[in-house]
Amino acid sequence: MKTKALFFLVVLLTLTFEFSAQNTHYIYVSDAGGFTSQPWQILRYDLDGTNPQVYISNQDFVANGVGWPQDILFLEDQNVVLISCLVGNKITKHDADSGAYIDDFATIPGGPTRMKIGTDDLIYVLQWSATNNKVLRFQQDGTALGEYTDVGVARSIGMDWDNAGNMYISSYSGSYVQKFDTNGMFMEEFINTELAGPTNIMFEGNGNLLALNWSGNNVKRFDASGNFLGTFTTSITQPEGITVHPVNDNYLIGNGGNGSVDMFQSDGTFVESTIPSGSGGLMQPNAVVIRDATLSTESFIKPKVFVTPTFGSEFKLNTTETQFLDSLELYNTQGEKVASLPLDVTIWNADRLSEGLYILTATKGDSKFSQKIIVQK
Repeated sequence: MKTKALFFLVVLLTLTFEFSAQNTHYIYVSDAGGFTSQPWQILRYDLDGTNPQVYISNQDFVANGVGWPQDILFLEDQNVVLISCLVGNKITKHDADSGAYIDDFATIPGGPTRMKIGTDDLIYVLQWSATNNKVLRFQQDGTALGEYTDVGVARSIGMDWDNAGNMYISSYSGSYVQKFDTNGMFMEEFINTELAGPTNIMFEGNGNLLALNWSGNNVKRFDASGNFLGTFTTSITQPEGITVHPVNDNYLIGNGGNGSVDMFQSDGTFVESTIPSGSGGLMQPNAVVIRDATLSTESFIKPKVFVTPTFGSEFKLNTTETQFLDSLELYNTQGEKVASLPLDVTIWNADRLSEGLYILTATKGDSKFSQKIIVQK
């Protein structure tokens, strides 16, 4: 009995350590600097926006023949980070802890902008070219899988998926958002009003879509059918780069007008400039990414996508992954198990849980995997 109690105590302490991530996150910001001209850099900040550090320097970019960084994508199980660069038309691979260059991940003829990992664990890459601009796919080892979409999107720079797995892509030059089905086939022009130079797009937990309007100096909100709901905020200029804060669920958005990263509540209320104007030499933020630093240790749990969306109250199980699991359990940030998800369903409802950050932990034999989700009603 004592042995069993000790076992569960060790497990609880381990989970408590692993899930204290809210205290060990960093904010990474891609700085486009002078766009086609130097300086360029990737900066790292503590979660409260303090302690700016140069993660990848302008000198490093120039030495590797690249520049104008666009996006930041961590591959935790490899302990590497990918940086997409328009100057040089490459995605480069770096050490996730130090930022040191390792090698080139891929050459992108149309110029890479956004990168995201889909539910199939493949990396989707947008292209900036006005003509060579279909979405590309790669395996995480860099193996090229070719074009995913049947048509291209000129100056594509924003990408997200809805709960059904349909892909949405924004066009900076066309000021619209295109919709593609789960096979990459064009469906419709989803949004063609209220936009002026859109960059990032992001689905919220309730199915609404936020579009960062770079040329319009605002952020717009649309419903799940593409209908305009209103302006989220005008308290920002040249917005680019958006992520959800892991502790308070507010939005962090890059402000290119004054070189800051600003925090907003979900109703659009301005909270603060979490990263003040010019901190660390920041000039032109165009990607804002939060990383859980505990995942850089040798004992990290590999991230996977088991449910979509990543925040909301109703989640769709990715049966391609879950059908092979032994268990799928949900923990709060204190390491307490709050739910066991059935593996024989396709939809799981989290209405009974309090809003906030949770960690899905999956087991498959001796392997463990994780996914962070946010319950938002």
